[in-house]
Amino acid sequence: MDDETIRELFEAFGPVSIRRMFGGKGIYRDGLIFALVLRDELMLKGDELNAPEWEREGAARWTYQNSKGKPVAMPYWSAPVDVLEDRDGLTSWAREAFSAALRAEQAKRGPDV
Repeated sequence: MDDETIRELFEAFGPVSIRRMFGGKGIYRDGLIFALVLRDELMLKGDELNAPEWEREGAARWTYQNSKGKPVAMPYWSAPVDVLEDRDGLTSWAREAFSAALRAEQAKRGPDV
């Protein structure tokens, strides 16, 4: 997925920046990563608030095998094809992913920030 396609996908969500990472691309808004493209698959950040709904909608969690052969689950879920084909749906998922990124950032900073 090229950068222009990514920007078009998120056009209704707002401006995004794209950085190469993990052999793929990180997608950021306001300095927070909320999505990834790995092997041409779009994955959106999730957490305990939005992931259960996404799984019901057909999203799969990104996992990989670490150097010891154990699976590692990352906080990103694949965007189902029907979401990718519906700009309003994708915009909604992007907002949810960005909210998860904000919650993760707040958790890192602690409750007093």
